[in-house]
Amino acid sequence: MPFYTASKSTFEVGGKEFPRITWYKEPGMRTLYITLMFAVLTSATNGYDGSMMNGLQTLPAWQTSFNNPDASTRGLLNAIMSVGSIVALPITPYIADIFGRRAGVITGCITMIIGVALQSIGANIQMFIAARFLIGFGVAIAHGAAPLLIAELVHPQHRAIFTTIYNSTWYFGSIVAAWLTYGTLSIQSAWSWRIPSLVQAAPSVIQLVAIWMVPESPRYLIAKGKTEKALKILANAHARGDTQDELVQIEYREINETLRLEQEFETNGWLDLFKTPGNRRRLIILFTLGFFSQWSGNGLVSYYMNDVLTAAGVQSSKTRLEINGILNIINFAVALTMCFFIDKFGRRPLFIFATGGMFMAFCAWTVCAAQFVKTQVSGAATAEIFFIFLYYVFYNSAWSGLLVGYAVEILPYKIRAKGLTLMFLAVDLALFFNSYVNPIALGALGWKYYIVYDVWLFIELLTVYFFYVETRNTPLEEICKHFDGETALLGGDLATEKARHYLVEEIGNDGKIVPASTTREVSEEVSDGNGSPKTEA
Repeated sequence: MPFYTASKSTFEVGGKEFPRITWYKEPGMRTLYITLMFAVLTSATNGYDGSMMNGLQTLPAWQTSFNNPDASTRGLLNAIMSVGSIVALPITPYIADIFGRRAGVITGCITMIIGVALQSIGANIQMFIAARFLIGFGVAIAHGAAPLLIAELVHPQHRAIFTTIYNSTWYFGSIVAAWLTYGTLSIQSAWSWRIPSLVQAAPSVIQLVAIWMVPESPRYLIAKGKTEKALKILANAHARGDTQDELVQIEYREINETLRLEQEFETNGWLDLFKTPGNRRRLIILFTLGFFSQWSGNGLVSYYMNDVLTAAGVQSSKTRLEINGILNIINFAVALTMCFFIDKFGRRPLFIFATGGMFMAFCAWTVCAAQFVKTQVSGAATAEIFFIFLYYVFYNSAWSGLLVGYAVEILPYKIRAKGLTLMFLAVDLALFFNSYVNPIALGALGWKYYIVYDVWLFIELLTVYFFYVETRNTPLEEICKHFDGETALLGGDLATEKARHYLVEEIGNDGKIVPASTTREVSEEVSDGNGSPKTEA
């Protein structure tokens, strides 16, 4: 029995069914996907950072180098990265929209490499903090461009899998950092923490090399008027270079007409995210995605597992590092496996399943922690660690991969970069809170602090149930119909009534669409089957 079977034997674009393809049997697609995976390792850098900071706080040499920083200082060390990301967010969408998705990845990687270099020197705590600010600044820029490049470039059949794999690589970076710091524990000098710090630059260096082998987003190129180049990229990526392929022609018409309609009749300012009912629902989803992904109790383990395990009676630094490393391997395995079932089970059911499971596991985690504090029975501590692992199994069923994949796909092109930026703003605000408040709250309240997250997880479950929209097996441009209905500006073979009203038989030499009401009313637009639209009035 195969590891993965699709929900159906075909995929749909423009209202037409196409037989599913195997990516590694397609030469152009195989090359693209391999290079693209190396070019978008930003999430791995982020995951490496969280696990590295967990590990560094366990290393005696790191504590000695920085004079045994207290809980408040450690909170600042982690939170300052989120501050750097927040500062970068206002410029992030403009880099991606004006200069291109690849330019955003390149800018972010260069900034991160500079930050890692300063962090590795780490002459004092002030320099370490400043370096982490720069790393956060670079992560935000690369994070704001990399998912867009993936979603706008890959074949429609593979969009859900690839975009969820992107954020799941967080754990790949986390695994490397966890076991690297475990390995350097025996080094009796500052190199025990400088080596893990230096290796943090590796994903960014790999990205800088690989990004030049990946084409620019065809949607970005069409938005900039480079339609021939965009069509060629679509053909190379999806149809072995055949620009007349039926799928490529349908995709091209749908993207081209939709973007032209958006450019002519919609603006792309920040306020557009609040103007329509559909956009307001998107905004609720984006903000809750960001907050819930980090503010669900996982921040306790991501950055302060050392404190959590110490409170659970694990006194050995070696044992704490081993538990951290094993947990990250399990997290990566679960997150990566679930990427292949996104379209099979659907986004909304997975979010409900994951959040409900997190709520139950965290409640059990809280009870076990309370029992251990009261009784000091080792069985309660063992059960607490078990429920930490179980909690993460549920978390990684949806929240790790779909955080970025779901956010990117629900946004129309004109507001995609800005909407993703707002989602990451919510992530960074939650991370800042977690990083700065968690160690202080844990120190003051102990296991009682877990009750806050028990209540919050129940609120998350209700929010997901009432507001999240299913987008399973829907091409990128066509998802707007799930939010905007017939008021959506969707061109191509499935053009909405609103779009049909504006579309005319020919587009003027200036490249702009003229509203039908200024020329003649259009009642129906059909295709002649060769990529040339014709209109019946």
